[in-house]
Amino acid sequence: MKTFDIQNVKDTRSGFGAGLSELGKSNPNVVALCADLTGSLKMDAFQKDHPDRFFQVGIAEANMIGLAAGLAIGDKIPFTGTFANFSTGRVYDQIRQSVAYSEKNVKICASHAGVTLGEDGATHQILEDIGLMKMLPNMVVINPCDYNQTKAATIAIAEHKGPVYLRFGRPAVPNFTSATDKFEIGKALLLNEGTDVTIFATGHLVWKAIEAGHQLAAKGISVELINIHTIKPLDAKAVLESVRKTKAVVTAEEHQMHGGLGDSICQLLARELPTPVEMVAVNDSFGESGTPDELMKKYGLESEHIVAAVERVMARK
Repeated sequence: MKTFDIQNVKDTRSGFGAGLSELGKSNPNVVALCADLTGSLKMDAFQKDHPDRFFQVGIAEANMIGLAAGLAIGDKIPFTGTFANFSTGRVYDQIRQSVAYSEKNVKICASHAGVTLGEDGATHQILEDIGLMKMLPNMVVINPCDYNQTKAATIAIAEHKGPVYLRFGRPAVPNFTSATDKFEIGKALLLNEGTDVTIFATGHLVWKAIEAGHQLAAKGISVELINIHTIKPLDAKAVLESVRKTKAVVTAEEHQMHGGLGDSICQLLARELPTPVEMVAVNDSFGESGTPDELMKKYGLESEHIVAAVERVMARK
């Protein structure tokens, strides 16, 4: 299993803030809107440097989406920012009707996704957002794995014409991708070649999958590891090429089992290449209050759970 160099440990929301700040300097059409969470979304630098292009809408997320849709009509590129729960569940009607339906060029940027939000509990820990957003026609869904990739994704989506959902989080995670890598929407990244099983991971679970890969290598299991940072559009070619070789799949995500990455992989394989699959995800449950580490363990999202899933699917080959 390949060894990855950890440059530092940083939260992915800071990658979003850095990317937005860079866009503010390079693209005068980029505007930012925030629902009273400027510090939490790391949008401070953009606000300070471009006060004329920053709109603090207060705790009024539905209004924020409506404003963003209007700005897009005027050829601006609006980036909205709030917690993932409030970016999707609270404003789904506005996103569906005012953004996705008419393919508005709005970038919905969502922090504090998943159980790693921690102590704020189930009412803030949305685990259904990827499913909600990927079901919308015209919506691109991106879930980067670390600081560098989140920064690169933030910059890349400004060039994409159409609605995008960009998901990131609060916990500090290993930052191991290159700061110079170009982010390609819809292009899966092969992190390690293997022959026995393919692990498709997204977001914070990519590093957990890397840890699992090293544990599995010690057991003589050769892991092919692929970072699916873009859940929609899914890189079907990369998925099928890998699975034809390994003939066994594990998916890993900090999201509900229903409607997430695993669901997308299974739909593709059911149509094109029926294959044994195990999914590491939250199994039809809400979260609860606790530290991120406690919750990751309780809901089965640690590297040890990926190892166990690989062992189960290998027995089914």
